[in-house]
Amino acid sequence: MTTPALAIETSGLTKRFGDLAAVDGIDLAVPVGSVFGFLGPNGSGKTTTIRMLLGLINADGGSWRLLGEDMPGTAQAVLPAVGAMIEGPAFYPWLTGRQNLARYDAAGPDPQRSTRKARIDEALARVGLTAVGKKKVKAYSFGMKQRLGLALALMRPRQLLVLDEPTNGMDPQGTREIRNLTKELASEGATVFLSSHLLSEVEQICSHVAVMSLGKLLAQGPIAELAAAGTTRLRGETDDAALAAQVLERLGLAELSVEGTTVFARLDGHRPEDCNRELVMAGVGVRSLAAIHPTLEDTFLTLTGEGFDVVR
Repeated sequence: MTTPALAIETSGLTKRFGDLAAVDGIDLAVPVGSVFGFLGPNGSGKTTTIRMLLGLINADGGSWRLLGEDMPGTAQAVLPAVGAMIEGPAFYPWLTGRQNLARYDAAGPDPQRSTRKARIDEALARVGLTAVGKKKVKAYSFGMKQRLGLALALMRPRQLLVLDEPTNGMDPQGTREIRNLTKELASEGATVFLSSHLLSEVEQICSHVAVMSLGKLLAQGPIAELAAAGTTRLRGETDDAALAAQVLERLGLAELSVEGTTVFARLDGHRPEDCNRELVMAGVGVRSLAAIHPTLEDTFLTLTGEGFDVVR
């Protein structure tokens, strides 16, 4: 299989439930080697999209490719190179973590029995479960089950990892470990497609992002480009905010507002140093002046107009 430019590519991908278009003609482009954040509010269509990509449900329209191959026709050849954890893993509670991994591995299309123990050892070590591998899964916390699901996805060499809320239920230490693991996997050449509601986490580990809302793909691309497309604002603390606002308005800055001794405005290409010079020349005492660049959260809220509860 030749290395494609895109690990995931969709064209007009659509899924309907009755009259509702849960996924409405989306065109995803996930570059090979990227850590791709997939964001959207509740009911935006993210998990439905993931299920279609992996062949768990049928699409009603459009087409898609995984690792350069047309799906779902090549699923049998492509999916062994794809590791996935969708909506929390399901395990046999009366079996140990090791036994669960062994059973799932044996059920795969290419049961490599001779290397199974070594692969289980490595997978458990990578997700921090070596010490509890012989405990029954019914004794695992939710976060430990999430880790075991990741271990299952890592049992074989993967070119693409599709992870749905991988840090759900984890404490801060576990979240940090999974974040580092995700970076490590990407550095080894895997593409990671990550659905998450933790915008701060996505900003730290993802190179690219896509935003879904009401079944539509609103934006996608490198995080830096999406942020640069947002509105940079000027924040200045002065001894005369009313006069400062007048000066900035004369300069052509818009969306001016005053809060106590602080003035805000949209920069729209103006240089902060020019604003500072004009304020000082007008007799305004400037205590601080800063350009506030939009965050991923700002971009998300601008695109969706919705709150921060962005699970699926």
